[in-house]
Amino acid sequence: MTKRTLLFSLAGVAAVGGVVAGGLAASAASAAPEKPTLENGSARYTAPSATGTGSFTYTVDVSDDSGIRGLKVIAWPASSKLEPTKADLRFVDSAICKSTSESTSRCTYTFKITKKEAAEAAKGTWYVSALATAKDGDTTFAPRTATFDITG
Repeated sequence: MTKRTLLFSLAGVAAVGGVVAGGLAASAASAAPEKPTLENGSARYTAPSATGTGSFTYTVDVSDDSGIRGLKVIAWPASSKLEPTKADLRFVDSAICKSTSESTSRCTYTFKITKKEAAEAAKGTWYVSALATAKDGDTTFAPRTATFDITG
């Protein structure tokens, strides 16, 4: 075999190999698992009454093809300009998640609010940030997944 024929053969093998490798990469990318999704979320603030504590509750349906491992949640006042990041949410409280199917969980985060805490809380719009983690390790960060108002 001449050197010229050998070079063309090697070039042809490289081209075919590149097409196959590219096709495999595209196939793998299209088969990549989906990230968790958050749907039907709602936030509710109830002010303390003369006789008892108030509360904050955030509920959301979280889905992923592998199932849901957990949800981290933080509520923060818009006036603070806080803007929590995905990294920040790894260190906040967890919601309680209960499976509603193999791929979906309803997650609820609740905490009680005393009269003193309500008096000291910033008035106005508050945001809820959430970090969902799937059983396969995929995550979704929702920086402003819900809003609610504190008046008074």
